[in-house]
Amino acid sequence: MDRQNCFHCGLDIIKAKEIIFDKKEFCCNGCKTVYEIFSLNDMTCYYDFEKSPGATPQDSNGKYDFLDNESIVSKLLEFQESSTAIISLNIPHIHCSSCIWILENLQRLQKGISISQVNFPEKKVRITYNPEAVSIKTIVLLLCSIGYEPYISLENYETGKSHIDRSLTYKLGVAFFCFGNIMLLSFPEYFEVKEYWLDQYRGFFRWLIFALSLPSFLYSASGYYVSAYKSIRSKMLNIDIPIALGIIVMFVRSTFDIVMDYGPGFFDSLTGLVFFMLLGKMFQIKTYSFLSFERDFKSYFPIAITKINTDASEESVPVYDIQKGDRLLIRNQELIPVDGILISEKAEIDYSFVTGEAIPITKQSGDKVFAGGKQMGKVIEMEVLHSVSQSYLTQLWSNDVFQKKVEQKHKTITDNISRYFTPILLLIAFSGFGYWIFIDANIAFNVFTAVLIVACPCALALTAPFTFGNVLRILGKQKFYLKNALVIEQLAKVDTLVFDKTGTITTNKKSNISYEGNVLSDENLLLIKKVLRTSNHPLSRMLYDYLPVSILQNKSEKETPKLKVDAFEEITGKGIQAQIFNQKIQIGSAAFVEKIDDNSIQQTSVHIRINAVYYGKFIFNNQYREGLEVLFKRLSSKYQIKVLSGDNEGERFTLEKLLPKGTELIFNQKPEQKLEFIKNLQQQGNNVMMVGDGLNDAGALAQSNVGISISENVNVFSPACDAILDANEFQKLDYFLKLSKKSISTIKMSFTLSLLYNVVGLSFAITGNLLPLVAAIIMPLSTITIVSFVSVMSSYYARTLIPKGK
Repeated sequence: MDRQNCFHCGLDIIKAKEIIFDKKEFCCNGCKTVYEIFSLNDMTCYYDFEKSPGATPQDSNGKYDFLDNESIVSKLLEFQESSTAIISLNIPHIHCSSCIWILENLQRLQKGISISQVNFPEKKVRITYNPEAVSIKTIVLLLCSIGYEPYISLENYETGKSHIDRSLTYKLGVAFFCFGNIMLLSFPEYFEVKEYWLDQYRGFFRWLIFALSLPSFLYSASGYYVSAYKSIRSKMLNIDIPIALGIIVMFVRSTFDIVMDYGPGFFDSLTGLVFFMLLGKMFQIKTYSFLSFERDFKSYFPIAITKINTDASEESVPVYDIQKGDRLLIRNQELIPVDGILISEKAEIDYSFVTGEAIPITKQSGDKVFAGGKQMGKVIEMEVLHSVSQSYLTQLWSNDVFQKKVEQKHKTITDNISRYFTPILLLIAFSGFGYWIFIDANIAFNVFTAVLIVACPCALALTAPFTFGNVLRILGKQKFYLKNALVIEQLAKVDTLVFDKTGTITTNKKSNISYEGNVLSDENLLLIKKVLRTSNHPLSRMLYDYLPVSILQNKSEKETPKLKVDAFEEITGKGIQAQIFNQKIQIGSAAFVEKIDDNSIQQTSVHIRINAVYYGKFIFNNQYREGLEVLFKRLSSKYQIKVLSGDNEGERFTLEKLLPKGTELIFNQKPEQKLEFIKNLQQQGNNVMMVGDGLNDAGALAQSNVGISISENVNVFSPACDAILDANEFQKLDYFLKLSKKSISTIKMSFTLSLLYNVVGLSFAITGNLLPLVAAIIMPLSTITIVSFVSVMSSYYARTLIPKGK
């Protein structure tokens, strides 16, 4: 019977059973229905990405009725509020660009879905939807109807267990079995033993060897065939094409030799080749997995939170030390790192980091609050329901909303090499074969196969990821935490450094504070301290620590309820104001508290106004970070340095004495002016690194090519930055920049080493002096060489570049 392919899924269909619709053939009503759905929604361009990209949809038949149970659904959801919910679903059928496109356009198929994002490597889709408009069951049934049935396992969501793919291990085991047995059976052929029994059954042993080679050829090497086929279909030549071609040529040639009784063929070399290539791939995966674990900043992510102890004292602890039942204090602008129950009377939570919606949600005492929300306004207390998920915080930090469009030069280099490498390799292989076939057929096939194997650029492709991965690990141990590996390359390109002053080049912990003005009573000091407790601004934190704790302890429990912060507002670049028991407190700049006649010596100061009465100001004689003068001296020889400050020019003279000549100092800068300053530098062709405290500098950090947030105790989570630097390591900034530049040099050196290896290997292969089996053994050794080289060099630079005495 005549057969043809279904337009949707590509499966064979019998001519007598085909379904014709819109002049297209389908194998079943399911495929036709999916096509109709896409046509009605003007989404037929789905088929432009791939030919026959879809899968036959499956009938659920009540399979997902359990999704009507709200308690079960709540365990599957990552986030849920009145009008927004987020869920991640495993979609095993994701396999091509069409799948990605359709799954990221689900909002066109179903009202209520706002965003859907695909994680292709993990085969997951993260869906943000309105639970008031559409249920999760409806979404799952929609996915089933278009051929993308999700795999839902409550065990995975509750225990975090994940499926481990052991297919490579199985293939390696089969290849080893075939290779070992074929080598044993091939010994008589190698030594040409003249013995009756061996001569009599020589043909039987050859066909036995042929049979043993089939599992290795058909199963163990199948990944190379699939990859090569997909590469050809997508019209992009990858390195698996010459490898698959070499294996097939060896098998065909060996089979031909046995059939024609020309000899035993090359089945021993073939199975050995497959075994050693799979062994090399296993080595790459295991090594890269180890390196990924080592470089993974989740395990030492530095964000901290204020924990309230049983004795009512407060301490700053790393988020990963938080346990269920702990009581946390969340200040204005702080990110809620864990799910919990609100203890305070009321809270305003901004979930824009999670949902993209910036309108704060009002929560009452006893309500559940989700990780990822940002507290807006007065300080709140909450009780922890679950320990922190570092992967979730990482997901927030790496949210697409906060990503920058940066050049990926190392990827471009690798992609360009891969683009031209395979055609050139095939040309060399066929040229060598064409030359030797007229001289010696055996040598011709050996040359063809050896060339395809020995020139595998696997090591070349691993150069950039392994180098950057190792440098990420090294920087992490030095308490410099990068968002991703691309930041290293951007650091290497930087030519202009812009520093914020307060909280960046000055330390929050070492300021000499004095007060000028009318005497503040204990009651007023208590009001001020209560308001400062809510703020995260560096000056607020310094002043809070400066004011005596005794004023809080001297108040009786009867007075405490009267001192709750009823209203709180922090105005960026100006100050904070709050309402406590009908008393209005304003703390901030002179202009903010309407102190118009402030014409004294310009100083860094915080002014106090209570109930429209001006009291005075706290003056900060800032202490600059240890090693600042030496650091700026080292940096000034290679970079343009500029200092931005929102403060007045009171400390210009001090800074000019402290910093190198030529350092540009700009004062009285509002947050939006800092951002414009960065933008102007970039328009002049500068690659700018902004170093700030992550609060008032969020816009400038996001605008810069590289934004680094300096953190004392990292209470504020800042997705706007590309890196977080522990304040105690500030003096190592030039070391981090040097190491980034050296990592690029390491990549270039390893590229050269890998290319040199290929040139030497090809010179032996093209002359017929390299057997395919030897080439297969050498190939993984090149990977070991590259991994070892980049690890040794990056570790060497990490040791030698660090300043003496550090």
